[in-house]
Amino acid sequence: MTSTSAYVKVNGLEMYYELHGADSGHRPLVLLHGGVLTIGLSFGAVLPALAAARRVVAPELQGHGHTADIEREMSVPGLASDVVGLLDGLGIDRADFLGFSLGGLTALEVAVRHPERVGRLVLAATHYRQDGYYEEVRDPEYASPRLPSPADFQEMADAYAAVAPDPGHFADFMAKCGTAAHAPLPWTADDLRGLAAPTLLVLGDTDFLRVEHAAEMRDLIPDARLAVLPATTHMALMRRTELLLPMLEEFLG
Repeated sequence: MTSTSAYVKVNGLEMYYELHGADSGHRPLVLLHGGVLTIGLSFGAVLPALAAARRVVAPELQGHGHTADIEREMSVPGLASDVVGLLDGLGIDRADFLGFSLGGLTALEVAVRHPERVGRLVLAATHYRQDGYYEEVRDPEYASPRLPSPADFQEMADAYAAVAPDPGHFADFMAKCGTAAHAPLPWTADDLRGLAAPTLLVLGDTDFLRVEHAAEMRDLIPDARLAVLPATTHMALMRRTELLLPMLEEFLG
């Protein structure tokens, strides 16, 4: 398995990305990580297996990981535009997408606004309206077992400090991510009904979003499938390899 990393200039960003695996004839797979996370924190458990069969493109979004923040609000449409710009720079016309949490919102925006760029779509822990989240998750004062633990937050802080261009920016970066997470989402039910890409929705049974909301998305999106992983929190979702990898490999082909 080959692995390289580089930066690309897009929309004022110096966006960091990694390439894993070889060109095997399959469509490339784009991995989009969660908010406040890095490629490794989101996908370290699944990336080797996914890259064994296809080329994987994994960027770090605005302000995340190796990608420095810029004087621009953090928004789902902006992040999606950055990802499309990266694909343009790499000469990739069409790819499959696996997005987790904030990365799932970004992947959904790409699929809605640029359907010709998306082959298959995996949305992990992804909602399309803000009321898709449990109220307790949207209230930071609520000590919900669904929320990241202190150890999870420490892991995020450590990963940021290890690779961020400005490690001292973490508190401001966290606040910016929080604002983006609570912003109105840019989709309607008709947008989901119009999705062209076969879609797999994945969440944990103790996730941020309600299973009922994910089921609503499954009913709205043509040719959609839904998987709910048992005994799984939001932060554990992408680490449940024994359940997740067989589904991903079957769905992606």
